[in-house]
Amino acid sequence: MTGPAGRAARSSSGRRRGTRAVRPVEPVPPLPPEDPPPGIDREALTRTVAMVNDKGGVGKTSLVANLAGQFAAAGYRCLLVDLNRQANLADDLGFRDGPADDRGAGLLVSVVAGTPLRPVEGVRPGLDVVAGGARLVDLVPLMVSRVQEQGREAFLALAEVLAPVAGDYDLVFIDCPPETTILTDLALAAARWVLMPTKSDGGGLVGMRLVGERFALARELNPDLGLLGAVLFATGSRSRVVHAEVREAVEEAFGGHSPLFTTSIRHAERTAQDARRLGRLAHELEQEVAAQPAWWAALREGGGGSARRLSPTAASVAGDYRDLGVELLTLLRATEESATGSTIPGARPDQEATP
Repeated sequence: MTGPAGRAARSSSGRRRGTRAVRPVEPVPPLPPEDPPPGIDREALTRTVAMVNDKGGVGKTSLVANLAGQFAAAGYRCLLVDLNRQANLADDLGFRDGPADDRGAGLLVSVVAGTPLRPVEGVRPGLDVVAGGARLVDLVPLMVSRVQEQGREAFLALAEVLAPVAGDYDLVFIDCPPETTILTDLALAAARWVLMPTKSDGGGLVGMRLVGERFALARELNPDLGLLGAVLFATGSRSRVVHAEVREAVEEAFGGHSPLFTTSIRHAERTAQDARRLGRLAHELEQEVAAQPAWWAALREGGGGSARRLSPTAASVAGDYRDLGVELLTLLRATEESATGSTIPGARPDQEATP
């Protein structure tokens, strides 16, 4: 594996030492093991990560798309499940209104019928997607009805249809919608880990506290669930004061645990606009920026004044995602090895793979 993806991959796999020291965090551990509900293969879900914050606009979809995109480029097999009715993953990955975009119909049918999910393969090499979209509006009243009939165990519906396919992947990310708690509860009942992006403003931190409340309820149904950590997204400051404030908010929301990733994703408005407009991920924009002619060369050839140039900040943003991916996989491997004494199947120690 060559290029940025391969470099970060070798950093996590131990084949090559990275240039940046990763300060380990201490995730909220799962509850003591219990017998899993019959019919759900929790082992298959062991690397399923729900990206959750009840506040919108804090980077959930961007993190899901960019982390999975870099992992896939490095050789991991990744699955994305989009529970958002806005389906912004379709924009970030560039498949809006294409053959992969069923607007959530496949996901809805699987949950209704209790049949395994059928991901769309190859949205990127090694990256498959279960699309979200407007059809998921029908999932909310369905779940309300089921909860009335079955109680909270109805929220195991996503776990039941995801587990049969999750074992085919090295990492599964669930992109959760803001403020739709029923769909978030489906994700929390299926996931092994929660990853929470937040901004340093009040709204993101309030959303994080609301997740803390739902997290505690979800662990009654899914005792395997653990908090992997919180990530500062689109922040203009890396000061210790900002990190300390966010760490304190995480600790308050999650009963004394305050795992905050060392890496934060910087604010870069132009790069964010370029990414969504073109359906490109940060590392893909980074490559295109490197390939575009210098501004003076484009001007000399007559295109400098009219062609919209990509922002060079894409390289910095892509670097942030790479660092976060290395930190994420390092933490996953550490928790897996701590729990079992060795890397579990799926950790892929022989694979040259990190973002």
